[in-house]
Amino acid sequence: MLEPEPAAAVQLAVLTDFDGTLVDIAETPDAVEVPVSLPELLANAADELGSAFAVISGRTIADIDRFLAPGNFAVAGSHGIQRRRADGSLQPVDEELIAGASRIAARLQPLVAANPVLLLETKDGAVALHYRRQPELAEACHQAISEAIAEEDAFSLVAGKMVIEARPKGISKGTALRDFMHEAPFAGRTPVFIGDDTTDEDAFVAAQELGGVGIKLGTGDTAARLRIANVESVHALIRGLGELAKQERSGPDQ
Repeated sequence: MLEPEPAAAVQLAVLTDFDGTLVDIAETPDAVEVPVSLPELLANAADELGSAFAVISGRTIADIDRFLAPGNFAVAGSHGIQRRRADGSLQPVDEELIAGASRIAARLQPLVAANPVLLLETKDGAVALHYRRQPELAEACHQAISEAIAEEDAFSLVAGKMVIEARPKGISKGTALRDFMHEAPFAGRTPVFIGDDTTDEDAFVAAQELGGVGIKLGTGDTAARLRIANVESVHALIRGLGELAKQERSGPDQ
């Protein structure tokens, strides 16, 4: 009697948000605390996953590199407007989007000048208005940035945790995830995306449409099929997925 062939091991690709997922949310973007062990944990997991690991964030690539040094991971910054592939090559950013973001930021300057507790973050092709230190300004921020993009047809708004962001239409964390999954070393693998915010929903959907899974940290409505409790659990999960990939690569007798 012929023995059945063993099932092929599932090769995973792990993609994750940064703020609120790899690190706890802080009062300001620069105030986040990165555990000393995190860069090495991620570097080990990326190595065990054959470099099929990426950070997909609203932050810029430079920001992610600063916090996760000396790691040099695949990164999608500004919700996918920027993208560094696993081989280190960069996807160019449309110069008109950069110019549009600058115009939007200029229109928001009077509001920020009148309310110094607000933080205006201008990125390549996107603008984020943070009101974490004064949540009662949420309505004023939403109105101001809505008016600021009125003449910018290429931009739309997306709300996050105590932030409202103007970003190009048709670009999201979901499109960034799909771009990664179409190229080496991600292609042919099963994506796992971990996030915590409304801006991560597009990536949850994209991962699941590609046969993978979305994992949401915390409560709230979500398209993600799984949930995880906290940042520490995310670290443990990524470590565990890396170790699983190493075991599958070594084989059961190693």
